[in-house]
Amino acid sequence: MSLKPPLMDLPIETSDSGFYTGFSKSVSIYSKIIVAILVIWAVVFPEQAGSILNAINSFILAHTAYWYIYIVALFLIVCTVLAVNPKTGKLKLGVEGDVPEFSNFSWFSMMFGSAIGVGMLTWAVAEPVYHFQNNPDVIAGLTNGSAADNVRNAYKWSNLHWGFGAWACYGLTGMAMAYFSYRRGLPLTVRSSLTPIFGKALSGTIGNVIDIVAVVATILGVAQALGFGVEQFVAGMTRIGISGLTNDAGTSNTLGVLIAIVIIMGASTASALSGVGKGIKILSNVNMGLSICLLAFFLIFGSTWFGLNALFFGVIDYVMALPKLMFQVFRSDGVEGSVATNQENWQGAWSVFYWAWWVAFAPFVGMFLARISKGRSIREFVLGAMVIPAFMCFVWFSFAGGTAIDLTLNGAAGDTIFSVSDGDKIFAMVVYMLGANLGWIMSVLIVVLLLTYLVTTADSAVLIVNTINAAGDEGPKARPHIYFWGIALGAVVAGLLIAGGPGGGLKAIQTAMVIGAFPFSIVMVLQCVALVKAIWNDTRRAAEGVATTTDGQVAVSPAE
Repeated sequence: MSLKPPLMDLPIETSDSGFYTGFSKSVSIYSKIIVAILVIWAVVFPEQAGSILNAINSFILAHTAYWYIYIVALFLIVCTVLAVNPKTGKLKLGVEGDVPEFSNFSWFSMMFGSAIGVGMLTWAVAEPVYHFQNNPDVIAGLTNGSAADNVRNAYKWSNLHWGFGAWACYGLTGMAMAYFSYRRGLPLTVRSSLTPIFGKALSGTIGNVIDIVAVVATILGVAQALGFGVEQFVAGMTRIGISGLTNDAGTSNTLGVLIAIVIIMGASTASALSGVGKGIKILSNVNMGLSICLLAFFLIFGSTWFGLNALFFGVIDYVMALPKLMFQVFRSDGVEGSVATNQENWQGAWSVFYWAWWVAFAPFVGMFLARISKGRSIREFVLGAMVIPAFMCFVWFSFAGGTAIDLTLNGAAGDTIFSVSDGDKIFAMVVYMLGANLGWIMSVLIVVLLLTYLVTTADSAVLIVNTINAAGDEGPKARPHIYFWGIALGAVVAGLLIAGGPGGGLKAIQTAMVIGAFPFSIVMVLQCVALVKAIWNDTRRAAEGVATTTDGQVAVSPAE
């Protein structure tokens, strides 16, 4: 039976007057209510909120390990197959004549800065250090924690969490939205990527629910990244001489959180008002330049040979182990303190948490990647959105984290680096390497770099949330809505950090994020099915001479 042309019109009701002109009132209002309730609940009833959220979080982590591990494996496989397949890899995310809006450098800078730059400055040092001390291989007795024979395993597990699987989550969501928006003319929003499954029904309640889930997941996922960033920003300001911002535990106090949030969200809101082509592009280029300078510092003055070995063997070990690691689920044997139980606990605290975080980040990063990738092929998109960023993470972990491990293992650093908070580790390391005066200068550079990453992440998130609320239309630039989401995002971070108490604020954000990520993980699996179905059917349509894009083209790829 001959296939009909694909759906190329998905009307979404938006208000034509008043405060919500150009916005979907259902998506905008309900998403604001959900976020407002969460903030008020966390601030007014912190103990009750913490107890209930922790119970839900524990249930999800205990019963969804298989789910998260297998779906991330699915995303990685689908992205890889679509990129390497000769026909699908050539597919353009656009119509004939569409060309990329941004240069390759700006494109990659915006991808990396919005997606993972904030976490990189914290975890490039902290995570290899953690896994150097303990990981599933140490728990099983195969290697020794904090010993030279555990370095390669530390990087195998670190690379797993920040490698191809993490970026496949972003790549899958971004590719799906770009495919349906730029080839079929559908609104640039999450619901459009599910049209092969739900069709025109997405114009109504089903589509509204999907977009609301995406907005809430975005706010909570970005809040997690900003929570880590706020802690590190406060640690950096303390290092450069601004006192009174931390508590006795060495983490941010209420004053420190509020000052950091005001600075970050004030700057990000101003940048968001200027749009992608101005503020975000400029900041992304700046933080990429500063990142290269900082990375060059570790390459030249850090443990260069140690880092090169960590990079080479870490990547080889990771790639060789990936077919097993991407499907491996540790299950407890019910015995407290046993190897199986400890491995399951480790995986829940690390791998499952990371997969949930990347899923929560996916609607924001995916839509942002789609927004800046019009005119690029699927192969080019996967290379730029999954392969190159993952390799950048490997490089950062190898030279920044490798320097910290080498200074402790083979140098005389002792507990200088390992004993401080996660956010402070990179500052402690550069001060140890350079001394107080030069260390202060380098700390200032890191604080500036961190601030640009935080602002880039936050302003991108605000713009993406507004785009979802506006039914995929970037046109509405209503300042009150940008102000609202800037304030709301800051309030979520500040409210949960403060409500969590000393040392517990990041745990509170993590809990809320894991809960918010689960509904969107279901949406992502549906996106995966819808994208594969759409490409397969477009291949069949092309063979029959049926149009597959809005310009009436029947070719599946530019080469055909």
